[in-house]
Amino acid sequence: MTIQINSNYLEKYAHDYAAVVCEKVFSSRQFITGQDIIQLTDSIQVNFFVIKRIFEIWQGELEKLKSSPYFDYRDVAVHESLTQFMNVLSRRIKVEKSNLEPLVAQAVSEAIQLAVDPVSFYQNEIQKAPQGKINELLSEHKKYFKWHLPVISFLIDKTGFGHDQNAYLKAVATNYHVIKDSLVSKNLLLATLGEINAFDLDSYLMEEESEEPKTEIQNSEPETVEEKANSFFDQIEEKSDRIEEPISEIISEPIVKEEPKSTGSGMLDVISLQSRFEKESYKGMKGVIGELSESLAINQRIMFSKALFEGNSDLLKHALKLIDESGSFAKAVDLINKRYVDELSWNDNPDVRDEFLLLVFRKFSS
Repeated sequence: MTIQINSNYLEKYAHDYAAVVCEKVFSSRQFITGQDIIQLTDSIQVNFFVIKRIFEIWQGELEKLKSSPYFDYRDVAVHESLTQFMNVLSRRIKVEKSNLEPLVAQAVSEAIQLAVDPVSFYQNEIQKAPQGKINELLSEHKKYFKWHLPVISFLIDKTGFGHDQNAYLKAVATNYHVIKDSLVSKNLLLATLGEINAFDLDSYLMEEESEEPKTEIQNSEPETVEEKANSFFDQIEEKSDRIEEPISEIISEPIVKEEPKSTGSGMLDVISLQSRFEKESYKGMKGVIGELSESLAINQRIMFSKALFEGNSDLLKHALKLIDESGSFAKAVDLINKRYVDELSWNDNPDVRDEFLLLVFRKFSS
C-alpha cells in the first residue's frame, strides 16, 4: 500500500471552506480590514496565511514602483517618502468578498499541508527564497507560521548554514525527526477547521494498492531546486509561545483587546454613548458648537490628528467635514464606525476617542 495525496479533495474542501467563511463574513458588510482578517476564523493558521499572502502582494506593489527606470529610488528622500506611503497603505487593508475568497481557499490549502507534512511545506518555503536570503525570508515570515514552528525556528539567525540551500533543507528534515513527538498532532490542528467544515483526513490521505514497498508521506529531503514607520505587518503581534499549545487555548485567547462602550464587533454603540454623554458635565466645554471643521482649538486638532488620524491633519479635516454634513449624532457615529474605528484603531486611544465623540454629541444635541 502507498499513501497518495488527494489533491482534488483538498482543492474542493478549501473552496467550500472559503465560500462558507465569506458568505458569513460579508452578510452584513462590504469589506473587511486587516484586523478583521486576524480573527476571521477559529483557525489561527488560516487567518495568518491570508495576512501573509496580502503581505506578499504588498511587497509586490513596492517592487513594481521601484522597477521604473526613470526615477532614483535610492535617493534618501524618495526612500523615506515611499516607505511612509507603503506603511500607510498597509494600514488601509480593505478586502471585498470576491477578492478574499481565493485568499482564504489558498490559506486553507497551505494550512492543511503544513499540519500534515511540515517538512515538505517548510522546505518549499525555503526554496522560494532568493539566493543567499534564506535566513532573511524565514525571519521575516516567522510571525505568520503558527503551526509546527519549532521545525524551522532553530534555523533562524543561525550562522552555521551560510547560504547553502541544501544545508537548510537537510536540517529541516533532520530536526523534524528529532522533535516530531513533541509537536501538536495534525488531528488537533485540523480540528480548528471543524467549526466551518470538518476535514476528512482519510479522504485526503488515500491508501492505494501497489507492488512497491509501503512508504510514508515524503518527509525526507526532496531533490534540490537550483523602512521606518511601522507597517500593519510589523505591528502583528507574535504569539510564538502559544503556537504549540492545545487547540482549546488557542481558540479562546483574545487577539484584540475588547473595549467597553462598544458592540461585540468593536463598533461604537450610539445608544450607550448618548446615555453616558447626557449624564456627564462638559468640563468647561459648554456652549453651542457650530461646524466642527471650524470650531476645534489648535491643541484639539493636534491631539485628535495624532491619536485618531495617524498624524494626518488632512484626514482629520475631511472627517470633520463629513461629520458636520451627517445631520445627527446617530448618523455621525455610523459614519465613524464605518470609516475610522477599526481602520484607524480608535479603540487603542479610548480617552481621546471619547473626547472627540463628546464634541460630536454636543454639536447635534443642542
